[in-house]
Amino acid sequence: MTVAGRLGLAVVGAALAETVLALLTAAPPGGAELWSRSNHRGQRVSLLAGPAVAAAATVTACASGVPSMPAAAFVAGAGGGLVGVYDDLAGSRPGQQPDKGFTGHLRALRDGRVSSGLVKLAVVGVTGLLAGRSIGRGPLDRLVAGGVISGTANLLNLLDLRPGRAIKAALLLGVPLLSGPQGPLIAGPLGAAAAVLRHDLAEEVMLGDGGANALGAILGVRVALAGGPGWRGAVLVVLVLLTAASERVSFTRVIEASPVLRQLDALGRRPVTG
Repeated sequence: MTVAGRLGLAVVGAALAETVLALLTAAPPGGAELWSRSNHRGQRVSLLAGPAVAAAATVTACASGVPSMPAAAFVAGAGGGLVGVYDDLAGSRPGQQPDKGFTGHLRALRDGRVSSGLVKLAVVGVTGLLAGRSIGRGPLDRLVAGGVISGTANLLNLLDLRPGRAIKAALLLGVPLLSGPQGPLIAGPLGAAAAVLRHDLAEEVMLGDGGANALGAILGVRVALAGGPGWRGAVLVVLVLLTAASERVSFTRVIEASPVLRQLDALGRRPVTG
């Protein structure tokens, strides 16, 4: 596909995300309050960007024309998006909020409860493994590819703690991967993410688990395709280490401790007042 074709896919992804977001905002399923959450500084924002990005990213990835990848993109994007939306909605119920991170989910399981977050992690893991079957060159490599897909989805979700952070990370990761035969796979998803970025930075919406998991899973498919078994193994190790580190180290503190990362993280965001 030509550069113009990839740009066209990005424009379609952006237009589709904006259209779905506008339709959902005009008539929110279950009412606007169901989709309203407080962000890091207590301002109420909408989670509707999540299903909008998930839908646009999945549709455009499936329509990208990359051979043998539509099924993998659909399973990864739709699976991550649907279970992410489930966690966004179910996770706000009484008794669920403390179940954060692997530690929180395991603690809930020990107490006889299955947290919505654990359900999400399980489904993202399974859909990642299913999508990985289209990529790996043998049983072990397919397993590793699935880990890369689900691990990328989880990592992007972990970054969705400040306005625009997860989308900026997705763009930084994805733009260099737009080249090559598999590049069109993420052109539409990146366009969808870029379209929603201004709303995210303005603190009107947030991706939530629904948007971050779907976008991250589709990016994970492209990351897994970027090299051979050795590459996928190395990427999986990095993802596991970053996920493990997130249980003990605040990514926000790490970002704020680095002048470059802090400035990039704050770029375009509303200034803190008071």
